This record gives sequence, structure tokens and C-alpha cells, in this order.
Amino acid sequence: MSADEVDIGQLSENEREALQTYTTVTGQDLTAAIPLLQRSQWNVQIAISKFFDGEGLDPVEEARVALNRSSSPHSQRRPQNLMYDDIPSFQHRSSVSSRGLQSAPPVVTQSEDHGPSRPPFLLALFFTPFNLLYRLLYSSFRLFGTLFPFLPRLLNVAGNPALQGLQRNTSGRRPLGPKDTAGRFIREFEEEYGTNTLPFLENGYNMALEKAHQELKFLLVILLSPEHDDTVSWVEDTLLSQEVMEFLGDSRDDILLWGGNVQDSEAYQVANSLRCTKFPFASLIVHTPNVNTTAMSTIARIPGNTSPSEFVSKLRTAINQNKESLDRVRSRRTEQEVSRTLREEQDSAYERSLAQDRERARQQRETEAARQQAEQEEAERKAAAEKYAGNVLQWKEWRAWSLLNEPGPNDRDAIRISIRLTSGERVIRRFTADADIEEVYAFVECYDILQGAVELDHSSVLQKPEGFEHKYGFQLVSPVPRVIYDIGSGGSIRERIGRGVNLVVEPIDDEEENESS
Repeated sequence: MSADEVDIGQLSENEREALQTYTTVTGQDLTAAIPLLQRSQWNVQIAISKFFDGEGLDPVEEARVALNRSSSPHSQRRPQNLMYDDIPSFQHRSSVSSRGLQSAPPVVTQSEDHGPSRPPFLLALFFTPFNLLYRLLYSSFRLFGTLFPFLPRLLNVAGNPALQGLQRNTSGRRPLGPKDTAGRFIREFEEEYGTNTLPFLENGYNMALEKAHQELKFLLVILLSPEHDDTVSWVEDTLLSQEVMEFLGDSRDDILLWGGNVQDSEAYQVANSLRCTKFPFASLIVHTPNVNTTAMSTIARIPGNTSPSEFVSKLRTAINQNKESLDRVRSRRTEQEVSRTLREEQDSAYERSLAQDRERARQQRETEAARQQAEQEEAERKAAAEKYAGNVLQWKEWRAWSLLNEPGPNDRDAIRISIRLTSGERVIRRFTADADIEEVYAFVECYDILQGAVELDHSSVLQKPEGFEHKYGFQLVSPVPRVIYDIGSGGSIRERIGRGVNLVVEPIDDEEENESS
């Protein structure tokens, strides 16, 4: 804020005097002095204390910077106490002025994890004499204030008579975050007045205000000043009376309860925001949808010492006057929730149906792929079988062509063998004595080829199938005595069989072949 933005001529006489006193003591420029005095409610003592003792960053400006950074991936946090995105209080007041309702905006408090900033050491050392002078004058002022009570009232320009003189008594209380401050208030309340069933919210005012807005409930704010003479009697006779306790117990589902000690900074700001005029003070806040979609307005103010019946009567009257509009908002939210739930169920049903369709399509693809794989394997098997059959036929033709000719009847070394085929047919053939035993096997294997060809054409040389290794599916056995002439042992016909023998062709099963192997 620059000095041009605030016209000093528009300041009141008391504000100009406060500004002159502050600048005389601190020597600070107007550009920094005026905003600090505004944040201190134009209280010179508070402003001077903030200047010398150190004041944290302006929470409003800090919130604006956080909001501007929230869109960037480097933003780590956001102030916890701004519920309406830094909307000034006067905007709420103007929105509800047409109905005569007082706005209940959130208060700007310091974040719990943000400690007070301190001035540099050299600057603090430079202003040490002024700080000592201020403390001396402050002590003298308190002495004169005790002797002459009218002097503080003449010099105090805070604007709220109920809060005059309270701020000086808050310096002895340790500043805490909103949640810890609420917990301290509840603990001190129970220590002072005993255990009770009052459902005080153990969080900050802004969180209570936001909770009441979200849940569409009434927020009852209780502000107490320990210095006030009526505080103890009002709490014991009114707030803790059976009538009030029963009313709050019956309305537990509709009313949220928040309390604060005005000696704490947050409760002090709440008292200023709610225009507290007398202690003890109670205020009933509720969402007012007819005024503003996000407005929280004060619908009942109960200042001073009141009887339990009067206290309950004012609360009940305010609740009855605003319950109908609040019920309409609840019904509308319920309808929206039902619609949202219905859409979610429809979306969920659509997703399940889509997942089922995808699963069926996947199964169909897998079935089709399995069918194609089976067809391909069957085609490959048939092709392999056809190729094998062709190789076998080619091998038989080649082997039939390469068989040794049968010796003539004049060859005395020829060996006569009688073979009974698997078909039952008996074949007698003469073999060369020096021929390998495989010659007999080849004759049996190629017998059908030999029978089909009346005369083999020896003019063309038949080729053995390349890469094909023929295996005989039978064995030659002599029945009596039983002797197996296996081909694997090799040897010539004379060595294995002798002069002659009767042989039987026995097929070899795959299982027997595996067992023998």
C-alpha cells in the first residue's frame, strides 16, 4: 500500500493523532505505518509493540500469494483459516444489509506453523533505546490509567467499547494455533466450572464456520471475558442451567457450539467481527441462502447477562424463523446428492456392463485365437503327415529300386527265408548270404511296392528323401524257438539266420518301443 492510496485527509482526528504518535516513536514511513495501524485497529500501543517485538507477515497478503501459487506444482500449502478465498468482510455485510442481518465472515488468523518473524539483529539493537523508552512510558501510562480511569477511554480509539482494555491483557497468554486455542478454552472452562456436557468444537472459529456451512447447521458462538463481573454468574446460572443444557442436547443435530476467551487473539477478532457490545456474548450464525449462496449471517445476538428462559427463547425464535429456508437448502442438497448418487450408480453400472462386454470380447478373441491355433496346428500336422507319407513312399520306391536281386537257383550260398506277413500271406525269397539283415527288413517293408511294379525302371535313379531317416515299424521273429532278429544288432544274413528259417512279421507298438528304448 502506498501513501497515495490512503488519503491522510480522510483519516479521523484520532487516527491522525495515532499516526503522528506512532511515526514519532518508531520513525517508520507512512507507507508501512498506515497498514500496520489498520491491522492494529489504530491502537498505538499494539502497533508499537508489533513494530518492536516483530510481527508476522500479513495473513491476507500471505493468503493471496498462496492462492496465486496454488495453480503451480511448487505450491506446498495454503492458509487454513480462509474459507471464502479472501473475501473482505464488507462484501458480506453489503450482501445481507437488505435483510437487516449481520454478516459473520471468517476471521484472518495466523497459521499454526507460521511463527512470528523477528527484525534483523542490527535493527533491533538500533531501536533498543526506543523500546526501553516505550516500556517506560507504557508503565507510566498504566499507572496514570489506574489513578485516572477516564484517560484510557479518551485515548483508546479501538472503536469497540466492549473490547477496550482487553488487548493489553493478552500479552501474558501464549499465542497458539486456532485448534490448540480452542482446546485450551475447553480445558480452562472445565477447570473453572467443572465437567459438563457442552459439545464445544475443538477447532478454530473458521473451521467451525465452515463446518456449519457445509453441514447446514446453526453455529452458536459463546464469547467470554474473564475480567467481566457477570461472566461467572452467567455461565453457572444460564449456560450450565438445566434448561439450556436440555435445549442444546435436544438440538445437538442442528446446533454446533463454539466458544472462545477474548483474551485469545482469535476470539478477540471474532468479537470484533460479530460486533460484540457486552460480555458475556452469544451469537447464532447460520447459512442464509436467500441472501448469498456462501453467506453466513448472524441471526441472533444475545449480549450481557440473560436468564436461561430468555436465552433459550431467543435461540428457539431465531432457529424457527430460519429453519424453513434451511430445510429447503437441505432438501435441495439431498436431491443433488440423490442425483449424484444415481449418476454414480449409473456410471458404475455402465462401467460394469462395459467391463463385462470387454470380458466377453476378450473371451471371444481368446476362443477365436485358440480355434485358429488349433486349425493351424491341425493343418501343420496334416502337412507333416502328408510330407512324412510322401517321404515314406519315396523311400520305399528308392529302397525297392536299390534292393539286391534275388539269387538264382544255381547259387548254392543263397539263403532261403520264409516270411509270414502281417496280412497272413506267406512269402518265400532267396537272399544273398553276405547281405545285411537290413536287406530282409527292406524287402518286407517294400513288398507292396514290389508287388505293384511288374518291372522296376532302372534307367532313372531314384533319390533317397533328403534329411529323412526311415524307421521300421515291425520286427522279424522266429516262432520256434522264439528268436527276435532285431535290425539294430546288424550282421549279415548268414551270421544272424544261418541256412534258412521261417520268420514272422510282428508290428512294434510305440509303447513297447519306448519301453525297450
